[in-house]
Amino acid sequence: MKPTAAILESMPSAPTDAPAAERELLLDGAGLLDRSERGKLALTGAGAAEFLNGQVTNELMDLAPGDGRYAAFLTHKGKMLGDMRILAVGDAAEPELLLDTERCALQALFDMIRRFKVGYDVELHKRTLERGLLSLIGPRSQEISGAAQLPAEEHSSRPIELDGVAALAIRTDVGVDLLCDAADTVALSAALRGRGARGVSEGAAECLRVEHGRPRYGIDLDESVIPQEAGLNERAVSFTKGCYVGQETVARLFYKGKPNRTLRGLRLSEPAARGDELVLSERVVGRIGSCALSPALGPIALALVRREAEAGALLAVGEGGMTATVVELPFGSG
Repeated sequence: MKPTAAILESMPSAPTDAPAAERELLLDGAGLLDRSERGKLALTGAGAAEFLNGQVTNELMDLAPGDGRYAAFLTHKGKMLGDMRILAVGDAAEPELLLDTERCALQALFDMIRRFKVGYDVELHKRTLERGLLSLIGPRSQEISGAAQLPAEEHSSRPIELDGVAALAIRTDVGVDLLCDAADTVALSAALRGRGARGVSEGAAECLRVEHGRPRYGIDLDESVIPQEAGLNERAVSFTKGCYVGQETVARLFYKGKPNRTLRGLRLSEPAARGDELVLSERVVGRIGSCALSPALGPIALALVRREAEAGALLAVGEGGMTATVVELPFGSG
């Protein structure tokens, strides 16, 4: 497992700038971004769901082909080793779960599966270099991808064919992801552009993510974070499922405790950098995570801050006189 410092060094550190034209495309059309570098693994075999269900925070035993879930995998103390999207892409005869995770969490996920799958009818397959992943972001994503019949539930998936290229269409919170054979990625991208998609920068997509208040592992989250601190319980945690690694800590905090930190939004007086200290009443209450320069909101950021830094609090940023106002997420929610 990479230490936190190594994870942070591998991720972008400068404020994310989203030009107004790209923002307009993401809000009114469909922006196209290649995310093939994300980590991808597959689990096959009759015991795949049972095995993984004992390792991750969300319920998997009721997944049917075409369903998907978001989940975290944890240390025994309930701290996050990574998060992932889990897609049921097989069928009853040939069960298969596809795991999609941040590249910085891939090795920890691989090691966890290799270590604990002994005794289960499950096989592990590497898919990172074998599969391409394209993201369509914006309201025209379903129309352009030909995935108009995709269910409304996030992470649901259906196979499609676009100009002769086979792909798996996956519902996201902002559009549609398309998973294909790596050799078909260029052809699939061309087909999407031919239907009206336009390329956007990673910075523009990241800015939209920050505006939506969605934390990212390796930037906002690391092995010091419990899911509830990052507001992930509703999306990633089941409190009715069977046992999984780290469950005791997660359940105890949910039922009997209150997290010391909470994921918040920050409205910045000027652009800041990831890692800048946040100070309230001469006490460090957190550090900046994802930061962006939004065409609509100006400089903004996400941060895990101590609970005394409530919405409306004014924090000092670093030592240069910069300030940050704490806001509820997502930005614009009031």
